[in-house]
Amino acid sequence: MSPGETPPPAIQAHPLLNQWVWVGPGQQLTVFTGKVELGQGIATALVQIACDALGLAPAQVALVAGDTQLSPDEGYTAGSLSVQYGGAAVRWACAHAFALFRAEAARRWHVAPAQVHAEAGCFRDAGGGRQTSYWALSDGVSLDVGILAPPPAHRRTGTPYAGRSLPRLDFAAKLTGAAYLQDLVIPGMQHARMLRGRHPAQRLKSLPLAQLQALDGVAQVVRCGDFLALVGPHEGALVRALPKARKLLEFTDVPLPHASEDTVSLLQHMPSQAQRVHEEGSPAASRPTHTATYSRPYLAHASIGPSCAVADPRGDVLRVWSHTQGVFPLRGQIARALGRDAGTVEVIHAPGAGCYGHNGADDVAFDAAFIATRTGLPVRVQWMREDEMSVAPFGSASAVRLQAGLDDTGRIERWEMAIWSHTHMNRPGWGEGVNLLGAWALEPPQHPSVPRDMPLPMGGGHRNAIAIYDLPHQQVDHHFIAESPMRVSALRSLGSYANLFAIECFMDELAALRDEDPVAFRLRHLSDPRAREVLQAVADMAGWSQRTEAGSGSGLGIALGRYKNHAAYCAVVTQVSVEEKIRVEKAWVAVDAGAAINPDGLVNQIEGGLIQSLSWTLKESVTWDATGITSCDWDHYPILGFDEIPEFAVHVIDRPHEPSLGVGEAAAGPAAASVANAVAHALGLRARDLPLTAERLAALISAG
Repeated sequence: MSPGETPPPAIQAHPLLNQWVWVGPGQQLTVFTGKVELGQGIATALVQIACDALGLAPAQVALVAGDTQLSPDEGYTAGSLSVQYGGAAVRWACAHAFALFRAEAARRWHVAPAQVHAEAGCFRDAGGGRQTSYWALSDGVSLDVGILAPPPAHRRTGTPYAGRSLPRLDFAAKLTGAAYLQDLVIPGMQHARMLRGRHPAQRLKSLPLAQLQALDGVAQVVRCGDFLALVGPHEGALVRALPKARKLLEFTDVPLPHASEDTVSLLQHMPSQAQRVHEEGSPAASRPTHTATYSRPYLAHASIGPSCAVADPRGDVLRVWSHTQGVFPLRGQIARALGRDAGTVEVIHAPGAGCYGHNGADDVAFDAAFIATRTGLPVRVQWMREDEMSVAPFGSASAVRLQAGLDDTGRIERWEMAIWSHTHMNRPGWGEGVNLLGAWALEPPQHPSVPRDMPLPMGGGHRNAIAIYDLPHQQVDHHFIAESPMRVSALRSLGSYANLFAIECFMDELAALRDEDPVAFRLRHLSDPRAREVLQAVADMAGWSQRTEAGSGSGLGIALGRYKNHAAYCAVVTQVSVEEKIRVEKAWVAVDAGAAINPDGLVNQIEGGLIQSLSWTLKESVTWDATGITSCDWDHYPILGFDEIPEFAVHVIDRPHEPSLGVGEAAAGPAAASVANAVAHALGLRARDLPLTAERLAALISAG
């Protein structure tokens, strides 16, 4: 940190040191953060950052994350921003703490602060052999001080923790099950199951209350409007009662589009608001020489474990344990829906089974809070698989049309992109309404926010719509479709997945028009040295120069992206074999995320993002009929199996002197495009609509 440096946004919002650091009894210093562990390894990375700033070992730092009574409000843990921004805030605060304690040691020893060094929690006098600790000095240091000014510069001695693959600090608890919210038990806790239709808009036609209450295992039925839940002391008995209860209920129909309509037609025929969101340069006089349209369907989060929450109403504060990505926005929405002051609600983050955006975590937290408030008892609400796959938010479908013109040398001289999609952001706290499923069913109901999308540069449906290539003309039109037949919100990478899929497939198609190698074609249009390096690196890893001729049934495909146009660079090559279905045999990835705080954790994120993207690309699609969502189980919503995961090779281009860049969603778009490009190389046929299922593959071959 340098003089004149601006404090991170979270520090500006929470400018007191005691909001970030606490030195209590024992031999651990507590660091507070609003960023939560969702399985991405950020807890370990943040501890590494804190250790380097404080001169402590990892065992000497306790991280408190995502508790509305204790942590700073850092919004959502989303967008691959936790290390980039949350890490910067932790580093800034801990550097201030180090400076204060070092100054106190220097004062006691009558030496200059520069003569005091720290490692493993010990402050040492460089000349006199004396030593002390944070805990011994704490009675002379006040943490109730402002930290908006840059902290004093300090050159750390010893090997930094940042840049090392420190073992994950959360693994022991996760391997024993102790970490997970689904396993949380508090005294006197009841269990609850929800009764809903197979679409969020469905409402009860009738309510056989007496029959529901008479079911074995049901102690109470909680009902308010169309909010309906079974409550009982034993989870197993409640689960056995649930199918019997569902047979007693009938729900209203919901007008849904015809299930056979393809994604492009479905979206382009919906009313939309068109806006030109980006334009640079002037289009060439020539007409576009190539046009193509790509699509992705509605996608489910499809976590292995359904959403869960626990709420305890006893005492002055309603406590809610949730695997939400945003404890503070959720607290505000629960309080508003229940008519309470936000200060009387505490939301505490606890790890769930997986989180890839706005899934059912917030909804089930409200379910638990409402039932606990009504019954006066602590309640654990566990959604069933059908709930998770039918009423939780989906990722929005997208259609992308690209047009381009080439000059006589084969360079792109005009580039036009149009996107049709719904909102990719409807989380609690986004907009003016209450974005909680259960609150919409109450009597009187709360109302959701008016749909709107996130503007650029972050972007929602148009995230990564601006191509990173050197284009003399580029325009992007966003056709925002406010009304959706499905409940849609944030899913990992938002619109980036569809947009990079389209852009990178289109680049291959343009290269094919010139009979030019796809890597060479990209490099001709790419001046960003970091983008060029990751592209060339992954091509070398995969032996791209030895790629066979097209049409052999085996193919190599490549794709490149920079997530959000300002986060990590990622290039992917996949090798596929195509017989009755597509199988990804191998995947090579090169990634540049600036300074790698924990290289192994970074690789984990790339591998996880790649696997999920392959699953979306090859298998996943929400389906429905006139009665609601039909893709409510693994038979009807298949995901990539463990036996279908390819061999991986991930190369991290570490830049220790550059800022760390968000990496968790960087692989999604490039992975999808690389598979489609590999299939085109294997078959000589171009697939533009996802997912690339066996049925779609057969139709493509028949048509081609």
